[in-house]
Amino acid sequence: MLMQQRNIVLIGMPGAGKSTAGILLAKNLGMDFIDTDIVIQNTQHKTLQAIIEDDGYLALRAIEESVISGLVCHNTVIATGGSAVYSTAAMLHLKKNATFVYLDVTLAQLRLRIHNYDDRGIAMAPGQTFEALFDERAKLYHQFADIIIHSSQQTAQQTTDNIERQLP
Repeated sequence: MLMQQRNIVLIGMPGAGKSTAGILLAKNLGMDFIDTDIVIQNTQHKTLQAIIEDDGYLALRAIEESVISGLVCHNTVIATGGSAVYSTAAMLHLKKNATFVYLDVTLAQLRLRIHNYDDRGIAMAPGQTFEALFDERAKLYHQFADIIIHSSQQTAQQTTDNIERQLP
């Protein structure tokens, strides 16, 4: 099934379920788990939203690129932040030893799932709409994805089961 030392990287929009599915997947497969948003918060000693408010969304993206590019792990499920795909360098670093799984959730479903846009720490340009961000990122997610899971109407467990079935 899965090469023992290979990582699984989850990509997708905020609210797609990367962290929740990632924890379940790691548990089911006996793998480690890393949420890069939490790593960023721990290394910066502040929330993602505080980083955006203090330094701007591009600063958050730069920190994210640095954190992801510095990851050295094996046999790990990695839930990335939604904006991780803006860094080709970070994505290529992870691609060396990972299968990328895009959790594809419709815009309508994301709107139902996300209720805290203003304090969630979403790295988007001032004045940019969530819809514009969705359209912009979808192309990047497709570009890097090895596996695409259409998970709008799935529970976290159903999403995890679908990922497991499609892993090489």
